[in-house]
Amino acid sequence: MKNLLDFTYDELAAEVSAMGERSFRADQLYAWIQRRGARGFEEMTDISKALRARLSREYTLARPEAARVLASGDGTRKILFVLDDGLCVESVLMPEKDRATLCVSTQAGCAMGCLFCRTAAMGPGRNLTLAEMAGQVLEAERLAPEGLRITNVVLMGMGEPLANFDNVARLLEVLTDPRGMAFGARKVTLSTVGLVPAIERLGAISQVNLAVSLNATTDEVRSRLMPVNRRHPIGELIAALGRYPLKRGRRITIEYVMIDGVNDGDDDAARLTRLLRPIPCKVNLIPFNPFEGSRFRPPRPSRVASFHKRLLDAGYAVFTRESRGRDIDAACGQLAARPLHP
Repeated sequence: MKNLLDFTYDELAAEVSAMGERSFRADQLYAWIQRRGARGFEEMTDISKALRARLSREYTLARPEAARVLASGDGTRKILFVLDDGLCVESVLMPEKDRATLCVSTQAGCAMGCLFCRTAAMGPGRNLTLAEMAGQVLEAERLAPEGLRITNVVLMGMGEPLANFDNVARLLEVLTDPRGMAFGARKVTLSTVGLVPAIERLGAISQVNLAVSLNATTDEVRSRLMPVNRRHPIGELIAALGRYPLKRGRRITIEYVMIDGVNDGDDDAARLTRLLRPIPCKVNLIPFNPFEGSRFRPPRPSRVASFHKRLLDAGYAVFTRESRGRDIDAACGQLAARPLHP
């Protein structure tokens, strides 16, 4: 059966038309599915019983199964989702005083091979469908503590979003559609390792926030940490970011995972200040989060502070990201979706 959670509004409207139903039914269905989070057609009380019965016979609203929720001491929650084929992915819900951010996975596994990321050890896996990604948002809303509403969505979980371009583009449409989930484009962020052709495609179709995982200032170091750099070296990536279409006042976020003795030196900071000049950007410094099997270590706090100050003195907006959920392996780079065992 077709899964109506796997439809954008336009796709759903075409399906409703093919069913012989009037066009307003698409608005009703879309609102129930993507805004109200209906889990069954019987909930759709403004739709006739006959149509609900037909929908139940011919369609489904299947979501990934939320099999486990772990709670961190800092309030972060990590949700393990089991997919229909038995693969697992994780989402992370991070409540704060004035907002709640959900980190969504776009692939089960990852083929990028970044050495500082635990997901890389899972291997390539597969792309997630629209239903599997949108389902993470709807289930996280359902499982959130009472009174907490998700205000921001970041595609920074497992996988490389731009390697799943077509499905992720449809997800961005659903997330920002005012008839559906209705997140503002400024409330949605996509993070990429730097797939240059896909970055250019993204700029042509969406105004969501773009974050780029840079993590080094020389091709030698970046290629060692991130194999994608052999295809799209730093110079090519920076040139693409300089061309990226941004509305006035918008900036690209440059993410920089700091690793002790690898990319956290004064020379690295000085090169970074020069490298980023052509780009309207802000910088997020992310001290490396350790995980089992990694040979890397977090930088010393004094190194982070020094690096931060150098960027600040050079005129950049710079933030040192606080690690959330480290005690439940939910921090940046720690997701691995270990399956449940009997």
